[in-house]
Amino acid sequence: MLIGYMRVSSVDDRQSVDLQRDALIAAGVDERHLFSDKASGARDDRPGLKACLEYLKHGDTLIVWKLDRLGRSLANLLTIITDLKDRGVAFRSLTEQMDTSTPHGELLFSFFGALAQYERALTRERVMAGLAAARRRGRHGGRPPSIDAETIEQITDALNAGASKASVCRSFKVPRSTLIGTLDRIGWTGPAKA
Repeated sequence: MLIGYMRVSSVDDRQSVDLQRDALIAAGVDERHLFSDKASGARDDRPGLKACLEYLKHGDTLIVWKLDRLGRSLANLLTIITDLKDRGVAFRSLTEQMDTSTPHGELLFSFFGALAQYERALTRERVMAGLAAARRRGRHGGRPPSIDAETIEQITDALNAGASKASVCRSFKVPRSTLIGTLDRIGWTGPAKA
C-alpha cells in the first residue's frame, strides 16, 4: 500500500498542502492514506508523522513530495528511513526521485548515511575546538556549582567537626545528592584526623 505524508510550516498561515497532496495522489497514493502536519520541521512532536509511522506495515511504501518534508535534519531523516527499512517499509521521495526499493535508491540512501556520519564528525570536531579555545581563555563549561565556595567551607567544617551528612543537609537546605556530588567534586574524604 502507498502511504503519503505531507507537511507545511506553521510559520506561514497561507501555506497549504495542496501542491504536495496533488503530487502524492498523482503518484498513486489514495487520498484516504494521506497524513499531514502543519508544524515546523524542527519539531519532534508532529502528530501526523507519528500516526503515519504507526500506520505503516511491512510491504507498504511511504511517499513524500520532498525529503525535507519528513526529517528535521539529515541525521533525523536517516533514522526514520532506517527504521522503515528495518520494518520492511520502502520509502520514496518524488522530488529527489529516491526510492529505497530500487538499487539506485539504496545507493543514494547509503550515500546520505555517509554524509550524515561526516556531518556528525565535523560537528564534534568544531565543538571540541571551541571548548579547547574557551579553556585557553580561562573559561570552563558546565553547570555553575550548586553550592557556593563559602557554604562549601562551612559544610566541610561542620562535617569535620562530627556533624552527620543528614544534619548538614537539613541545616544548609541542600539535597543529599547535591551534597554528595559536591563533596566528591572537591575531593573531601571524611573528617580531618587530629
